[in-house]
Amino acid sequence: MSTISALILILFVLMLIVGGGRGLKSFLSLTINFAVIFMTVVLIGLNFPIMWVTLLNATIILAVTICLGDDDPLTTETAFYGSVLVMVIIVILIIPVEHWATVQGFGNENTEDLEGLSLLVGIKFLDVSIATTILSSLGAIAEAAIAISAGLGEILAQKPELEAKQLFKDGMAIGKQIIGTTFNTLFFGFFGGFLGLFIWFERLNYTFGELLNNKIFVSELLMILISFIGVILTIPITTGVIRLKVGHQKRAHQ
Repeated sequence: MSTISALILILFVLMLIVGGGRGLKSFLSLTINFAVIFMTVVLIGLNFPIMWVTLLNATIILAVTICLGDDDPLTTETAFYGSVLVMVIIVILIIPVEHWATVQGFGNENTEDLEGLSLLVGIKFLDVSIATTILSSLGAIAEAAIAISAGLGEILAQKPELEAKQLFKDGMAIGKQIIGTTFNTLFFGFFGGFLGLFIWFERLNYTFGELLNNKIFVSELLMILISFIGVILTIPITTGVIRLKVGHQKRAHQ
């Protein structure tokens, strides 16, 4: 525990030194989001409706992450609206995919960890899997939405009379620049977190077919793929939102 506390303190100091006030806001955002996720677990454990709790707290997480991530109203509003729209689409995609994949619950690799424990916890593992996938995709969606809206905000600051069509093209160009790094971040995070499991699979001589049918592997892979899809959708949706918003503002001033 002391090691964790020391690392948290180092993180806070570095964020304060490098980021200044923005770093302090980022650390505050991280703290609030941790509290919200902890509250989500508590509410689900108290048998509150999992989907409603997840959607409500996911919206709060997006709001906190985006509003504390930038001070420009146009950037924050655009990123929030865009990310919420993407989240709704992602939820519509996640629910049937999780049903069809049937990867909820635990795999054979969890047998030793679960020995002596009861699985009759009164909660559907499918609902937990859906909630986990939704929450796992929020970070990538919020990051992409902020990057695009902030970039377009800078362009509008330099060229306030920019045509809506050109604004959309610029947003797509920004999206193409961030998509590669975002994908690599998600992929290496997934691979690094499951390196030990991959080594275990190799030592047990799992075939490629057994690997693709492993419940733990497929569950995590679905999270990554959903996050990928979320990032891709964020680019045109956030760009479209800021295009509509700027167009509405121009019409209001005429």
